[in-house]
Amino acid sequence: MREAGLQRRDFLKTIMMAAAAVGLPASAAAEIAASAAKGKKPSVVWLHFQECTGCTESLLRASNPDVAELILDLISLDYHETLLAAAGVQAEAALKDAMTQHAGKFILVVEGSVPVKDGGIYCKVGGRTALDIFKEVADKAGAIIAIGSCASWGGVQSTGPNPTGATGIPEILKGKTVVTLPGCPANVFNFLGVALQYATYGTLPALDALGRPKFAYSRVIHSDCPRRPHFDAGRFAQKFGDEGHRAGYCLYKLGCKGPVTHANCSIESFCGVVGAWPIGIGHPCVGCTEKGIAFTVPIFTTADLPAPTPSSLFPTINPNVSHINPMATGIAGLAGGALIGAGVLASRKIADAARNTSDSEKPEAK
Repeated sequence: MREAGLQRRDFLKTIMMAAAAVGLPASAAAEIAASAAKGKKPSVVWLHFQECTGCTESLLRASNPDVAELILDLISLDYHETLLAAAGVQAEAALKDAMTQHAGKFILVVEGSVPVKDGGIYCKVGGRTALDIFKEVADKAGAIIAIGSCASWGGVQSTGPNPTGATGIPEILKGKTVVTLPGCPANVFNFLGVALQYATYGTLPALDALGRPKFAYSRVIHSDCPRRPHFDAGRFAQKFGDEGHRAGYCLYKLGCKGPVTHANCSIESFCGVVGAWPIGIGHPCVGCTEKGIAFTVPIFTTADLPAPTPSSLFPTINPNVSHINPMATGIAGLAGGALIGAGVLASRKIADAARNTSDSEKPEAK
C-alpha cells in the first residue's frame, strides 16, 4: 500500500468510513487494519453465470470510499473471470489452486443465476456446466455470498416461462447458509459489510429468513424514502413530467414498489453518489430485491400498502381540502369550549381543595 502511495492514516480513514457505512463499530477499523498489516487476506473466488456483470461493474465504480481498491487491498481475489489476467488453462488452474490451498476457508461469491433444466446445458464455462462448477466450488467454500438478484433468487432469467430453469443458488444449496445480497445491481456497500465482517471476525452478519443481512434489508424503502413526507401529505406525481413529478412528489401512483421492497437504497446510495438510485432520479422503485415483484409485476402497477397509516414523524395534510366546513367548525368549537370549561372547573376544585387543606392545618386562635 505504501508503494501505491497510500499512507497509513489515509488507509485507516478509508476503513473507518467503510466500517461506518455498513454499521460496523469503530473498533473494527483498527482490527481490519491490523489484519491487513499482517498480510491476513482471505481468498475470494468469484464465479460468473447467467448475469450481465452489473454487480461487478458497480463494485469497480464505487467511491467514498473507493471500495474497489479497499476490497482488493483486504482480500486476495484469486479467481474472477472478468478481472482475471489469465485465460483458458491458466485461469482454470488459478481456480483449482485457490480451492486446494484455501479449502474450507475461502469466500465464494456467485454472480448470476444457475440454469438447472436439461442438466444445466444452457450455461457452460470451460466445457463444464455452471451447475457442476458451482456445486464443486461451493462444497469447499468457507462462506458463500450470492451477489445480485440473479444469484439470490433467479433474477430476470427466472421470469416465466423460464426456459433454462434459471435458479438462485440458495435453492440449489438448500439447508446450507448462503448470504444473499439481492439488487439489480446489488449495492456494493452491502457486499462490503459482509466481506469486512467475515475477513475481520470470521463471522457473518445477522440474516433474515431469506439470507439477507438485516443491517441492509430489515426495512422497506418506503420507510426511509426522502419522498415519504410527500406520501404522508398526499402529494403524488400523477404522470411523468407533470408539475408534481418535477417538484419531487411521491411516485407511488406511478407504480413505485418501495412500500413492499426490502432494501437500503434510500439510505446508502449506489457507488457513494448521493441520489444515484431509481427514486433519486425520478423513477419509481421496481422492487428488484424481491422475488415475485421484480420482472413479474407490471412496472407501473401500484403496490399494496401493508401499512397505509401515515408515519407519526410527519404532519398529516390533505391538500385537496380548500374550504372550511361551518358545521365541523361549530362542533369543534363546542368540543373545545367544553374541554376548556371542564378544565376551568377542575382547576377551581383543585384550588378549593388546596385552600381547605391549608385552612385545616392552621393553628387554632387562642
